[in-house]
Amino acid sequence: MSNLRRVLERQQKVREEIQRRRAEEDRDADEKEEQMLAEAVCMLNQSRQHHHRAPNVDRRRESRGKNLLEDYFILNSLYPEYKFRERYRMQPHLFQKIMHDICNYDTYFIQKHDAVGVLGLIPEQKLTAALRMLAYGASAEQVDEIARMGKSTILECLVRFCDAVENLYTREYLCKPTPRDLQRLLKKGEDRGFPGMIGSIDCMHWQWKNCPTAWQGEISE
Repeated sequence: MSNLRRVLERQQKVREEIQRRRAEEDRDADEKEEQMLAEAVCMLNQSRQHHHRAPNVDRRRESRGKNLLEDYFILNSLYPEYKFRERYRMQPHLFQKIMHDICNYDTYFIQKHDAVGVLGLIPEQKLTAALRMLAYGASAEQVDEIARMGKSTILECLVRFCDAVENLYTREYLCKPTPRDLQRLLKKGEDRGFPGMIGSIDCMHWQWKNCPTAWQGEISE
């Protein structure tokens, strides 16, 4: 009995240490995200304060928006669904739900005519820009090549996207996990061959891609 007790105590200590480390990693990630958002706001404010505005570049945003839809968002798109999941880190229907919620929350993301009557950016371009910066740490210049958007527009999309997500989903989805939640997730990860794994997007994505039905409920939630 004493040996069993010692084993159980060691296991408890290991679990507590894992939870402590995960909590520290979560705090570090939150701090980095806040710093990135603060830098984006600062860069956006600086770009608005420039007295000499550079001439507009014809980025052919309409054709890029059309190409983006053909690549990922229409029936029989160029790239299959698993490529969408790899690049957007979510299922297409989840992206559509988020886009619908955010467009209802902030009309900035809805496509409109500009002052000269030209249609602006489509919502898919604006959300793609924000997600590429958040998911991959891409710079505004890199996102410009993908979505054909100006630097100030990209930064404004990022700031507005983060504000919308925080206001729409914090209470339901972005709350800190309870001890019961952590135990449930630890158990699921252990059953699938990843003991002690909490909050790792890369690990979750690998398991989900190789076992499509295993994480479907978690992702869709």
